[in-house]
Amino acid sequence: MPHSIMIAPAGLGSGLTTTVLGLVHALEQQGIRVGFFKPIAQTRNGDDTDRSVAILRTGSGASIAEPVPMREAEHLVSTGRLDQLLELIIERFQDSCTDSPDVVVIEGLVATMTQPYANTLNREVARALDADVVLVAAPGHDSVDAIEDHIDIVARFYGGVSDPRVLGCIMNKLDAPLDREGNPRPDLTGDQALTHSLSLEQIRDQASMFNDGFRLLGGIPWDGEMVAPRLSDLIEYLGARVLFGGEITSRRVSSITLCAQTLPHAAEHLKPGTLIITPGDREDIVLAACLAASNGVALAGLVLTGGYVPSPELMKLCASALRSGLPIVGVDTDSWQTALNIPRYSLEIPVDDQERINHVKEFTAAHLDSDWLASLCSYSGKVHLSPAAFRYQLITRAREAARTIVLPEGNEPRTIRAAAICAERGIAHCTLLGNPSEVERIANNLGVNLGEGVSILDPDEIRSRYVSRLVELRAHKGMNELKALDELQDNVMLGTLMLELDEVDGLVSGAVHTTANTIRPALQLIRTAPQCQLVSSVFFMLLPDQVLVYGDCAINPDPSAQELADIAIQSADSATAFGIEPRVAMISYSTGQSGQGADVDKVRQATALAQHKRPDLLIDGPLQYDAAIMESVARSKAPDSPVAGRATVFIFPDLNTGNTTYKAVQRSADVISIGPMLQGMRKPVNDLSRGALVEDIVFTIALTAIQAASGAQS
Repeated sequence: MPHSIMIAPAGLGSGLTTTVLGLVHALEQQGIRVGFFKPIAQTRNGDDTDRSVAILRTGSGASIAEPVPMREAEHLVSTGRLDQLLELIIERFQDSCTDSPDVVVIEGLVATMTQPYANTLNREVARALDADVVLVAAPGHDSVDAIEDHIDIVARFYGGVSDPRVLGCIMNKLDAPLDREGNPRPDLTGDQALTHSLSLEQIRDQASMFNDGFRLLGGIPWDGEMVAPRLSDLIEYLGARVLFGGEITSRRVSSITLCAQTLPHAAEHLKPGTLIITPGDREDIVLAACLAASNGVALAGLVLTGGYVPSPELMKLCASALRSGLPIVGVDTDSWQTALNIPRYSLEIPVDDQERINHVKEFTAAHLDSDWLASLCSYSGKVHLSPAAFRYQLITRAREAARTIVLPEGNEPRTIRAAAICAERGIAHCTLLGNPSEVERIANNLGVNLGEGVSILDPDEIRSRYVSRLVELRAHKGMNELKALDELQDNVMLGTLMLELDEVDGLVSGAVHTTANTIRPALQLIRTAPQCQLVSSVFFMLLPDQVLVYGDCAINPDPSAQELADIAIQSADSATAFGIEPRVAMISYSTGQSGQGADVDKVRQATALAQHKRPDLLIDGPLQYDAAIMESVARSKAPDSPVAGRATVFIFPDLNTGNTTYKAVQRSADVISIGPMLQGMRKPVNDLSRGALVEDIVFTIALTAIQAASGAQS
C-alpha cells in the first residue's frame, strides 16, 4: 500500500480544500506519484459531486475513486455498521490506487451543523487506511495559547501530538482581515479590517507545541487573490441584471466598497479590482466610476442598487468607460441590503474557475515545509495492516474464492444470521445442517432472508448415504454400520464427512459445540496435512490500530519445546498468508536470560529450534508481553532484539496462558478476535468460541473459504 496522509481540519473554516490542492501540487512538483482520495462526499447547495473530487479530477490524470455518499455513510453508522462502512471505504481507496501512487492524500470531513461527528469518522478512516495525520488550522481571533489548546484537543482524536502518526499542523489564513466574529472578510481591506489573525512570525516566535515530533508543516498567509471571486459568479449570486456586460467574464473582485458618501470621499475607493456598490440614482458616483475606468483604472464592476437605471443621456457620457470593459449591473435591493448579502457569498472555489484553482495550488504549495515534502520522497515506513483493511482483505479474498462452507449448527440463530450475511455479501455459499422447517421458522422470526446463497440440508434425509464411508475410514477402530449411524447423529461428524468427500470446501462449528466436539471428527477423518506434525490454532486480534496473531490459544494444553517451535512456524506462515508481516515473539514470564526455570527454559529451547528450522523468519524469545509489543519497554529489556517492541505474532507457552490472554484482551479492550483458525489440517475446519458474535462467525467463514482456496493450511 502507498504512504497515506490524511489532511484533517482542526476547526471550522480551516481552508481544507485549498490546503489539499496545494499539497497535491507540491508533491507532484517533487516528482512523487500522487493519488487523492475523499472517503465520504460532502456536497453542498445541491451539487452532485464533492467539490474537492471534482476539482482534482479536472486537473489530475490520477485515478480518483468515487467517495461514499454521505447519506449512505450516515445510514451505516446509525445502524451500527461502522465496520461495513470502513470496508467500503477501503474498497474505494483501492480503486484510487490503481495507478500505484507513492503517496495518497486523503481529505477528511469538515464538521458542520448537521455533521458534528466529523472528527470521529476521520479518526476511524485514518486508522482503517493506516494513514498519517496532518491537521489544518486557521487561527481566526484565537491567541497563540488558544490555538495551541484547540489543536491539542483535536489531535487527541488521533492519538495526541506525541503520537508518531500525527505529523504536525499546517496553519492557514494567517494575517487575515477579520470581522467581529473572527471570519475572514475579503471585502475588508487595509484599515477597514477590525483586526487581523495571527501571523506566521507570531506563531513561530510564541508557539511551544511544535517540535521534531509534531511539526509546523506550513504557514499559508492570507492572499486576496486566493479568494477573489469572478464578477460573473458574484453577479449570479446577487441575482443582478446585466446592464452593460463589458469584461464581466474575466474581471475579479478583490475588494468591495459601498459608496454612499459625497464624491470627494468616494473617489479614494476607486481602485483596480474594487466592486463599487452605489444607489442607481447617484449619478455623481456613476460618473466618477466611469471616469476612473476611462483613465485605465480596472474596477471590478459597478453595482447599481434600488432598481434604478441611469438615463441614456448619462450613459452616453460614459461611453469610453463602457468601451474599456467596465461591467455595470443592477439589483432591486437597496445598498444596505446588497452590502449585507455579499459577505454571505461562499469563498469556496468554483469547480470551473481554473485560473483561481491554479493560483491556489501554486501559492499554497510555495508555503509548505520543503524539508517535510522532501522527506516524503524517500518514505520507507512500514505500513501496518489495519483491522478494517484486514477485514476488507478477508471479504475480498473470500469472494474470489467462491467456496461452499458447511455449518453443522444450522438451527443456531447467530449461525443463521451469519449465513445470510455471507450470502448477501458474496463471501461464501453456506450449507446449513438442520430441519428446513425449523431453520426457516427461526430465520423468519429473526427477520432474516436466507436467499439463494444459502442451502439447507436435513440431516435425517441425508445421513444414511455417509454410513459406508464412515465405516471404511474407521474400520480399524471397530466401526460398523450401527455405530456409524449413531456417530452420524452428530451434525459435526456428518459435516466433516461431507468435507472429506469434497462435497463442501470447509467446515465452521463451535457456536454451541465445544472445541473438542468440533476438532475430534476432523482429526479422525480429515487428519493433518502431510508436512505437519500437529494441529494448532491462531486468533487474529483486531486491535484499534493493527492486527496481531495469537497462537496457540485453543488446541494444545502444554506443548513441548519442539511442538512450540512448530506452532511458531505455523503461525508465522498463517500471518504471511493473510498479509501480516511476521515478527514472532515467543512469550514467557521473563525476557532474554533474566529468568530461570523449566517453563522459561522450554520457551528458550523452542525459540532456538524455530530459528534453526526457519532462519528466514524473525523469531525471538523468551520475551515478556510488554517487551514484545511496547518499544519503550523493549529498549530497556531487549535493546538488540529484532522483534521486541514490534512483534506481530505472539506465541504463548501453553493453552492456559494463551486462552486467558486472548480473552482478557478481547473482552477488556473490546477487541474483535477472529478465530480460532486451525493450522495443520489437510482441509479447513475452524472452531468458534461459544460466545462468538455474528460478525465473528462471518469472518471465520471468510477465513475458512480462503484456506480452502489456498489448498494449504500450514
